[in-house]
Amino acid sequence: MYPVYLTGILTDLHEEHSQSSFLGINFRDGDKRSQLADVLREYNVPVIDYPRHFEGCPVLPLSLIQHFLRVCEHWLSTGNNQNIILLHCERGGWPSLAFMLSCLLIFKKLQSAEHKTLDLIYREAPKGFLQLFSALNPMPSQLRYLQYVARRNISPEWPPMERALSFDCLILRAIPSFDSDNGCRPLVRIFGRNIIGKNASTSNMIFSMPKKKTLRHYRQVCARVNLALPSTCFVSLFFALICKVIMQEDCDVIKIDIQCPVQGDVVLECVHLDLDPEKEVMMFRIMFNTAFIRSNVLMLNSDDIDIVWGSKDQYPRNFRAEV
Repeated sequence: MYPVYLTGILTDLHEEHSQSSFLGINFRDGDKRSQLADVLREYNVPVIDYPRHFEGCPVLPLSLIQHFLRVCEHWLSTGNNQNIILLHCERGGWPSLAFMLSCLLIFKKLQSAEHKTLDLIYREAPKGFLQLFSALNPMPSQLRYLQYVARRNISPEWPPMERALSFDCLILRAIPSFDSDNGCRPLVRIFGRNIIGKNASTSNMIFSMPKKKTLRHYRQVCARVNLALPSTCFVSLFFALICKVIMQEDCDVIKIDIQCPVQGDVVLECVHLDLDPEKEVMMFRIMFNTAFIRSNVLMLNSDDIDIVWGSKDQYPRNFRAEV
């Protein structure tokens, strides 16, 4: 039924736009030739394939975004402005299609507000459709890259040079709650281009904290309790309480040393590791490009990171992540 469905669409388009030329853009996973390409070939419609994610995040690397924008700009500006682009995604590719279409609208200055543009595209799908294909809300990372694209309209050199940086550490201010103790055991992984290895042009996992039961557990700081001077029989209990509060004060800030060289597009994943090392719970994800890092610091709050849908209450109001 799928080829029949596509053939019907193409027949209608050719009848309504007989003077137009068509270009197909497909977001898919893997290298296998798609059914879309087979059907469009019969109508002499060329197809360009793009991946539907980068290391699990529905945001394409900046180089592919730039390629996509150039292809679309060239195709739409030729043929007496009658050319048409057909955007298509295979299963699971809807978040990437929505993101890339938003990039095109921002680039062509048909829209100006990044968040409003992305929300406008997502509303074209049924309510809750995005959640079906993405366990995490990808909009914070997508908005970050949309802001990169928006800078192309004001900067003569775009994208700027991808600086090679050293990922020094990740600092979390205020402890998220991911277990019964109102705390977490964070484990960090970093995906990107291995700039010091033999395969410098490919992306993979370039850093991972080792899974082990001794991985440090952090708990939210308890409120300090004011007590009157205790009687002799409660001295030991009093000092135990004071020591507990003092020890937990050190856990108000988590600093995870990483020391990993990065360049270009980077995906950072932070998971909560349960006592069972095989049980992981995703805490958040961040995708960014080193070309746009200012003052060597990336400051983020809970609205700027990709988190699991409906988990906002697990992050304190004063939560901050510093890369």
